[in-house]
Amino acid sequence: MAESIFRGVISFLDQLGVYDIILPFLLVFTIVFAILEKTKILGVEKVKDHEYTKKNINAMVAFVVAFLVIASTQLVAVISSVMANVVLLLILSVCFLLLVGSFYSDKQFSLENSPKWVKFLMIFMFIGVVVIFLNALGWLTTVFGVFYLMFTNLDAQWAATSLFLLVIIGFIAYVTHEAKPASASSNEGKK
Repeated sequence: MAESIFRGVISFLDQLGVYDIILPFLLVFTIVFAILEKTKILGVEKVKDHEYTKKNINAMVAFVVAFLVIASTQLVAVISSVMANVVLLLILSVCFLLLVGSFYSDKQFSLENSPKWVKFLMIFMFIGVVVIFLNALGWLTTVFGVFYLMFTNLDAQWAATSLFLLVIIGFIAYVTHEAKPASASSNEGKK
C-alpha cells in the first residue's frame, strides 16, 4: 500500500513536469550561474575597495540559457540520460573504492599515496563520461558501426597497409625521440 502511494507521488511529480522542466532548468541555471560567477566574464563592480561580481547580469544570462535548454526536448532528454548515467558511474567508483578499502585491514585507505591509481581512475572516468555522452546523443552506435565495418571487411592488403603505417609511425617516433637531459638540481646534489 505504501509503495503504491509513493509511486503515485512520483507519477504526480512527473505529470507536473518536475523531471522534464524544473530539475533540468535548475541544473542548467545553477551550473551556468556558477561558471559566470567564478570566471567573472561579464565584469565586476567596484564598491569601495572590494570587487563584486554582477550577480544580476549573471543570473539573467543563466536564466535565459536555462530556459533555452528546457525549450528543447532533445536537450532535456540528453541531460536526463547523461546525469542518470554519470550518477551510475559515480556509484560504480564508490563501490570500487569500498571493495579496495576492504582489503586494508585496520589502516585507512587513501588513493593519495598511489598517484598511478588516481591517474588510471581519472582516465577511466573521463572515458566513461565520453561514452555516456556519445550514447546519449545517439552517436555511439555510429562509432561502433564504423569500427565494425572496418574490422569485418579486413583483407590481407588492408592489414599489411595498417601494419606498415604502424611500423613507420613507430620508427619516426623512435628517431625523433630525444632523451631528457638530467636537471641541474639533480647534478648539484651528486657533487
